[in-house]
Amino acid sequence: MSIHGKTADMDVDQSSDEKAVLTRHVDKAAQFLAETQEYPPLTPEAEKKLMRKVDWIMIPILFITATLGAVDKVALGTAAIYGLRTDTKLVGQQYSWLGSILSLGALTGMFPSSYLIHRLPSAKYLCSCSVGWASMALVMAACTSWSSLMAVRFFMGVFEAIIVPGISLIIAAWYKKSEQPPRNALVFAAASSVINGFLSWAVGHIDSVLSIWQYLFLIVGSVTFAWSLFVLWYMPATPMDALFLSKEEKYHMIRRVAENKTGVANKEWKWYQVKEAFIDPKTWIIFLFNIAINIPNGGLTTFNGIIISNLGFSSVNASLLSMPTGVMSTLSALIFSWLGVRWNNRRCLVTVAACIVPIIGTAVVYAVPRSSVGGQMVGIYLLYTYFGPYVVGIGLAQANTAGNTKKTVVFAILYIGYAVGNLIGPQTFRAEQAPAYTGGVIAMIVCYCVCIGLICVYWALCVFQNKRVAPGGERRGSITEAMDSLMDQTDFEQEGFKYTT
Repeated sequence: MSIHGKTADMDVDQSSDEKAVLTRHVDKAAQFLAETQEYPPLTPEAEKKLMRKVDWIMIPILFITATLGAVDKVALGTAAIYGLRTDTKLVGQQYSWLGSILSLGALTGMFPSSYLIHRLPSAKYLCSCSVGWASMALVMAACTSWSSLMAVRFFMGVFEAIIVPGISLIIAAWYKKSEQPPRNALVFAAASSVINGFLSWAVGHIDSVLSIWQYLFLIVGSVTFAWSLFVLWYMPATPMDALFLSKEEKYHMIRRVAENKTGVANKEWKWYQVKEAFIDPKTWIIFLFNIAINIPNGGLTTFNGIIISNLGFSSVNASLLSMPTGVMSTLSALIFSWLGVRWNNRRCLVTVAACIVPIIGTAVVYAVPRSSVGGQMVGIYLLYTYFGPYVVGIGLAQANTAGNTKKTVVFAILYIGYAVGNLIGPQTFRAEQAPAYTGGVIAMIVCYCVCIGLICVYWALCVFQNKRVAPGGERRGSITEAMDSLMDQTDFEQEGFKYTT
């Protein structure tokens, strides 16, 4: 029976206890539709106008939140070329461990945060964590030893753990499957490298009592802290929470995303969905993919400034030359996300193609003599196209996971893959191999090849699972059918669920 029919009956037959049970089990969006008058369908022009309104508000909010969190992290690489290593007397692999400890903190905080973001108002919890990691960035400026840096970086990782899963959940609640990849590319655009490069160049000209790297953390921490307080008040997790939408606009937004069949919001923690998340092979394929694609990310985030500086550039110039890495990452994400949308049901193939570009970049860095600075810089910039396959991979998980608890757990597991990759990455760059860091370069080539193999397995599995879907099983039209799609069922439970390949 549909929720629409149940809701009509409740007024006559059901007790308050029965209503409470039903309320806990259905998606909040289904309840909203059941309790709201039915509005006439939007014209194509009105729908475009509504989506422009949503995009102009939600995308900048999510983009700035994600970017400032990333700036706080990548500032470490710039701080290294401005004296952090000498001021805090780092030796051997201690600097590499500063890159890895962030991921250890994220691993520690991931599952508690996943449970809390599901049980609490998700946007409020996400923004509270943003306040936490901004505070840790401010405290970084006061660190004087390796042990204090390690402690602060650990807690920064604990707070940072929920950024990508939390924002991924919000995007999935606002947009259709076909609309998610380009929004992922925009929201997770690697603008942090551009911003960090500019700030690093600017603070490089400061002449004062504090070290330049301390000013860097004070600036990025202060800006993030102020922004976090704003979004803590304003950011909506779902269309139902949006202050900038009318009731009719909320109705139409929910009707649009109902066709995803992945749900919008439900605060009940369902243990059978947790179990399903763990037994779903697609979860573990993308988990391993996330590890492999983020081993290069972990190494490059921590050592990018050092690698460029070792080519003979000054600290200030190395900061400026690191800015195009963010441009390359963003362009890669946008181009391959766009291809994934335009080339219907070929996202896995697009991901394979996207992995080939950083393989070429890695080969250039490995093969071109270090004396050829121009060739090395071309290779380094091509390395950062790894962000394209990563963003398309996020889109696959969003499109192919239904059930609110299951989505939360799957995104948590995938983020653990992200954290593990970033933990391993800095350790592949050995201090004794400087300045070439041959081990790190070889590790990147191997990881990209592993990614191609994994995504091909994922593709084959989705094609196999789609064979169980009856022709025409995805058709959705009436308000009743829309609410049936929002019953907080997993993709395994829904007979008509079709996986995006």
